[in-house]
Amino acid sequence: ALVELSQTLGAPLSQVYSVATFFKAFSLEPRGRHLINVCLGTACHVRGAVRVLEAIERELDIKASKTTKDLKFTLETVNCVGCCALGPVVIIDGEYYGQMKTDKVRALLENYT
Repeated sequence: ALVELSQTLGAPLSQVYSVATFFKAFSLEPRGRHLINVCLGTACHVRGAVRVLEAIERELDIKASKTTKDLKFTLETVNCVGCCALGPVVIIDGEYYGQMKTDKVRALLENYT
């Protein structure tokens, strides 16, 4: 696909590849049906975002920046989503879930299976 895009745009393949790998919105790997973003900004971090991330990793049996084998979920981290008062925040398919706790993770993910 990158070669075809390079030819269509008349741009060097190296430039197309640079753009495709620089922006998180683009991916060269298959993504899951549901995109999960865990905010690791300062406010979320001090309120336990890392523990929430680890709970999600355990439930899905993947690490951040990976996709489940069944292509249902892709797990990513972000630096700040701008709703610090609600931290820790998890976003699934654009839906924000604030004040997330580790004991809420399983029930949240079950809504998307």
